[in-house]
Amino acid sequence: MQSSDQNMKLAPQPRKGRAVMWLLIILSFSIVAATVLLSNDMRHLKSLAHYFGVELFPAPAPPPPPPPKIFRRTEPLSIRIPPRMFAQPQPALASVFLRTWRISGPAMCEALRSAGVEMSEWAETAFNSDTFECSFEHIYKKEKEHIVSSLFLVVRGNGRGAITSMRVKLVDPATDSNGQLDPSVLRIFETMLTQPAWLDFHEALSAIRNLKDMKEEGFGALINFSQEYSRRGSFNFTLLLQETSAQQRRTKDYFSPKTWLPAPDPSWQVPELIFWRRAL
Repeated sequence: MQSSDQNMKLAPQPRKGRAVMWLLIILSFSIVAATVLLSNDMRHLKSLAHYFGVELFPAPAPPPPPPPKIFRRTEPLSIRIPPRMFAQPQPALASVFLRTWRISGPAMCEALRSAGVEMSEWAETAFNSDTFECSFEHIYKKEKEHIVSSLFLVVRGNGRGAITSMRVKLVDPATDSNGQLDPSVLRIFETMLTQPAWLDFHEALSAIRNLKDMKEEGFGALINFSQEYSRRGSFNFTLLLQETSAQQRRTKDYFSPKTWLPAPDPSWQVPELIFWRRAL
């Protein structure tokens, strides 16, 4: 009898173990379900609540409407445009922006005569009807048919009197005891460089006085003084305008009357422009 009671006490109790097992299963399922419902910004939970007709998250109240705008009447804003704003560019003002000759061909010839050079009259050349020039040539020394020392000077331009170029050719020019160009010959270059009133080529005279090669170029003007390679003691001088740069061409086209259409006088058509300004 005692042995039977002991076996009953040692036998397992299945009901208590099953309850613990089911408790663990329910707890694990609850954790997984909660994770699924709360994930992805609680989208699954919201869908489930909407399916059963439960509003867990009420919609936020709409923002209040903005206050109505109040328009205030203001005076018109008037702008006066002066007639000069419609004026076409004046060709006479081109010399302020564009390198030009500030002396005519006849005036340059007269200035050289005043410097002691017997220049010819400003006249049309034989090979071109639109080319005018005045010139001077003097042969100081000649041996048989060979010129040993000479001076040739020419100022060339067009029929309107505008200068296109000035050139000088010296062959064995006269010099002083220091080897510098004789003052009577240097006076020719001084006149040719000072008459156009270009102040940025003042160092060119120093090189010419010492018979040294030089070349200066600035804003379309070119000054070149050099000795010939084939003949020692022979020098060439050139002073001209080169209108080949893009800045020179654009500026010249702007001041050219050919590129502008005639505009009516705006003083009676657009005396005043009025703009209405709306204030909030």
